[in-house]
Amino acid sequence: MAEIRPAEPAKLIVGALSAFPEAFEAARERLAERFGPVDIESEPIPFTFTDYYREQMGPGLLRKFFAFAELIDPASLPDVKIWTNRLEGELGPRISAAVPRPVNLDPGYITPAKLVLASAKDFSHRVYLRDGIYAEVTLHYERGGTFRSYPWTFPDYASCPDYHRFLLQARDACLRQLHSRA
Repeated sequence: MAEIRPAEPAKLIVGALSAFPEAFEAARERLAERFGPVDIESEPIPFTFTDYYREQMGPGLLRKFFAFAELIDPASLPDVKIWTNRLEGELGPRISAAVPRPVNLDPGYITPAKLVLASAKDFSHRVYLRDGIYAEVTLHYERGGTFRSYPWTFPDYASCPDYHRFLLQARDACLRQLHSRA
């Protein structure tokens, strides 16, 4: 029988999607108030992988990632997702945009082995956590320094080198933090 142990802490990340630069700044500020300082931030990355968000968010979307200095308990992911969904609603009116949804926030976490994203949508490859929130293992880390996708991985997460660069930085930071705790 395996020994039951608590999960190791994980590195919180949030992917912000918007066509409005002020949305990234506003999101970063509020996220840092809630989750502590941002220690890794990506440059804005053109989001050209799908038109799924175009009707609600408009053209010219960019993705920007934030990673947070403080490690989290992976079991807190539903709380994070519920809070970021509320934050989207709060930020909408603050951003002068002629679209119904000027910002999308996608939280998840990095461990040495994987990237897990939160979702409010069920699907065959997602596991229910609680309070209407599901988790999806989106990428896994392979020796040799690469992330690998699954058949269900979103095309941007599966193929974008800029995403992978950010995620590898976040993973490396997570490893350093975990080793310093030992």
